[in-house]
Amino acid sequence: MRFLAVTAILTLAVGCSAPPEPLAPAAPAYTQPASGLYVTNEQDGTLSVIDTAARAVVATIPLGKRPRGVAASPDGKTIYVALSGSPAAGPGVDESTLPPPDRSADGIGVVDATSGTLTRVLTSGTDPEQLAVSPDGTRVFVANEDAAKLSVLDVASGASGSIVETFDTGEEPEGVTPTPDGRFVYVTSEDAGAVYIANLADHKVDMSFEVGPRPRSIAFLPDGSRAYVTSENGATLTVFDTAARKVIDTIRLGDGMRAMGVKAAADGSFLAVSTGRSKQVLFVDPTTNAVTGSVEAGDRPWGLAISPDGRTVYTANGPSNDVSIIDVATKSVTARIPVGAGPWGAVLMAKP
Repeated sequence: MRFLAVTAILTLAVGCSAPPEPLAPAAPAYTQPASGLYVTNEQDGTLSVIDTAARAVVATIPLGKRPRGVAASPDGKTIYVALSGSPAAGPGVDESTLPPPDRSADGIGVVDATSGTLTRVLTSGTDPEQLAVSPDGTRVFVANEDAAKLSVLDVASGASGSIVETFDTGEEPEGVTPTPDGRFVYVTSEDAGAVYIANLADHKVDMSFEVGPRPRSIAFLPDGSRAYVTSENGATLTVFDTAARKVIDTIRLGDGMRAMGVKAAADGSFLAVSTGRSKQVLFVDPTTNAVTGSVEAGDRPWGLAISPDGRTVYTANGPSNDVSIIDVATKSVTARIPVGAGPWGAVLMAKP
C-alpha cells in the first residue's frame, strides 16, 4: 500500500509540474544592408547601422571611446571610425580642468561591414577627430586635433605600422578631405581660420588660404574644380578655385547659421550644409553660389550624408539621439530614426 501511495504522489507531482520555459529566440544574424547608413555615437561608443530601405537600425556595433569621424572604403566592405581618448570639451573650456586623456584609446577603428564587427584598431596619432579615405582605398587621412597634424595611414599595414607620413597643419585641425583625383588633401584649422593643402606627391604642405572663423568641413564638387569650406562662427561658406588656387567667393548663409558639415550631391547639382545649434540644413546651388532652401532638420544636426540619387539627405542629431531623413524635393523631414547616444558622424555605403 505504501508503495502505491508513493507512486500516486509522484505521478500527481509530475502531472502538476509547470511546463518548461520556451527557449528565447536566437538573435537574427547580421546581414550587411544593400544601402547602409553608418552613424557614430560619441557618448556610448557605438556605431549604428541603418538599413536605408527599411528605415531601421539593423545593428549596433561596440567600438571604443568617443567615435566621431567616419568614412567608408570605396569597395563597400569597410568602415573606418576615429576613436579618441581625449575628454570631451566644447569651445572655450579650460582644458586644465579636464581629466587627462587616455591615449591608449586613440586610433582608427576598422569595421568589417560584411560581418558587422570591429576587427582591429589602427595607430592614428593622438586625438583623431575627422578622417577620410583616399579614392583608391589604400590610405586613410586623419586630423589629429590636439597635435596640429595630418596623419596618413596605410590600411594594409598592421596597427603599429599604419602611420606612413605626417604633415604639420594649423592648430586644431578638423575637416579633412582629399581631392577627387587623390593628389592633395585639404585640412581645416579651427584656430587659424584657414585651410592647409597637403601635396602628397611632394610630401609637404605647399599652401594655405584664409576662410571664415572656426572652419569645420570641406566638400569638393565631383569634378574637383571647387572646394567649399564651412565657417561655424562666420556663418559663411568659402568657395575656393582649385585650379587657380584662390578664394573666388564667400557665400553668406544668414545670421546665426553655425555652418558645420557640408556635402556635395554626386551629380554636383547642390550642396547640403548642416548648421548644428541653428538646427537647419541649408541647400546651396553651386552654379549661382546662392542658398536655395532650408529645412529644420533636428537638434544640432552635424554629420551629413546624401543618397547617390540626390533625393535624400541624412543628418546625425546629437542631443536628440536620432537621425533625420530629409526629402530634398520638398525640403521636409520624412522620418527620424533613434540611434545611440550622441550621434556625431554619418556615412552611406552600398553593399558590393
